[in-house]
Amino acid sequence: MANTALTDKAKKIFENFLIKQGNRKTPERFSVIDELYILPEDEHIDVEGLFLKMRNKGYTISRATIYNTLDLLVESGLAVKHQFKDKVALYEQALTYKHHDHHVCNQCQKIREFSDPKINEIKESISKDFRSKITSHSLVLYGDCLIENCENLTSSQSF
Repeated sequence: MANTALTDKAKKIFENFLIKQGNRKTPERFSVIDELYILPEDEHIDVEGLFLKMRNKGYTISRATIYNTLDLLVESGLAVKHQFKDKVALYEQALTYKHHDHHVCNQCQKIREFSDPKINEIKESISKDFRSKITSHSLVLYGDCLIENCENLTSSQSF
């Protein structure tokens, strides 16, 4: 179930962002927030998946509007965009975003999120060695599925 307070907060932030940028506040743009923020926090979705989900719910919205809105959501800090290998871009909501890294299975394409304090220790060490304040990082590990009869190998999940 969607957290309506979270979605409402995202909409208010987005509204202020659009006003500041001089962009139009359209119902279609806010419907993208509704659908992105209804997803589980660890779910990633591409434009086509979001488009189909919204069309199946009766929204009248174009792919171009979804692309443009997602770009604005990323720019406003309300969405995070990921590019795994040569696949299409995937998005996740960012309002409750806690930094995490990803493991992507080469066979079943399942994306798993993880956090490991050792990575922060490495960042601190590199920061010290290079006399640099590291402000962000991205780590994606790719592996081959060893799970016998993996349910994701037959699922329609795509990215």
